[in-house]
Amino acid sequence: MSKVAPIRFLVAALVIPAFLSLAGCSEPEQAQTARTQQHSVQARISRIDPIQVTATTATTGSVVAVESVRVASRLMGYISSIAVAEGQSVKKGERLFTIDPLDIDGAVEQARLGLQQAEDAMRDAKADFTRFENLYKDDVVSRQQYEKMKLNHDIAVSRAAQAKAGLGTARGQLRYATVTSPINGVVTRKLASEGDIAAPGHPVLLVENTALMQVQTAVSETLYKHIRPGQNVMVELDDQEKALSARVASLSPAADPMTHTYTIKLDVSAPGLKSGAFARVLFPSGQRTVLRVPASAILDRAGIPGVFVVDAQNVAQYRMVRPGKVEDGQVEVLSGLNPGERVVTGNAQAVNNGDKISG
Repeated sequence: MSKVAPIRFLVAALVIPAFLSLAGCSEPEQAQTARTQQHSVQARISRIDPIQVTATTATTGSVVAVESVRVASRLMGYISSIAVAEGQSVKKGERLFTIDPLDIDGAVEQARLGLQQAEDAMRDAKADFTRFENLYKDDVVSRQQYEKMKLNHDIAVSRAAQAKAGLGTARGQLRYATVTSPINGVVTRKLASEGDIAAPGHPVLLVENTALMQVQTAVSETLYKHIRPGQNVMVELDDQEKALSARVASLSPAADPMTHTYTIKLDVSAPGLKSGAFARVLFPSGQRTVLRVPASAILDRAGIPGVFVVDAQNVAQYRMVRPGKVEDGQVEVLSGLNPGERVVTGNAQAVNNGDKISG
């Protein structure tokens, strides 16, 4: 036993240095292998520097028609028919709806009979006046009797004229039983149905000229002081891909007593604008510094938006960022990126963490 132990110690003394020597030799070889296996990707790199952009204050608003008419009846009566539907285009003078003319027909007939009676009475009065006029000339009747017949004749003539005017008014009311469109436009709302009672001052249809649209918004007094008629601002609409340029058309001279805000109307032109659509108006309010990257640089890896940042050794590392507003193919980076850093902006989809980027 005593002879075996020294032999074991001798073997260990020889093996351990040899093992350490092999380990020391293998470490550079592994690093060299790793460097050999590092993937190289050809991609475009861009330096991201801060830029100055116009700062804006956003207010909410809605699209409204410049010409908007709430069409009502001038008569009281049942709506016998509605000739149009919501969304239908109409021309000026085109029939929209009809009021049941039964009551109006009765009024016209009554006025006609009244005129007939007045004309009969006028003829009788004229005959009496003519007879008394001749008798007065022959000194058969007194002047007082003659003057009385003349007065009766004048009254009969006046009543006949009144009856004729009444008939004309009644027939004019009959014309109002058919309601036509006052403008060229589109029926945007039906506020009543067939069989409902129409009354003056109670709209039945809403007709709007969709060719002339505006955006209406309300602003605070602080913002109102910096807005001028004719000023150009940007407007964002949900159904438009890009912000639209709008011009300030009118400013309310007085504030709303409840909200203490001022109403602003802006002219905007774009196909397919719909009344009532939501809008965001971006009023300029100075300058601000932002970082922007091309939209091609923003990736989505496992649901995390980010970019590949390239270090001094041209090695790419994926970094999470918080993207903001997109404008003209550029994405504003709200956080996650520092000024002056280099970012992969071309062929970013082919890059992975640790890849060496060659331009």
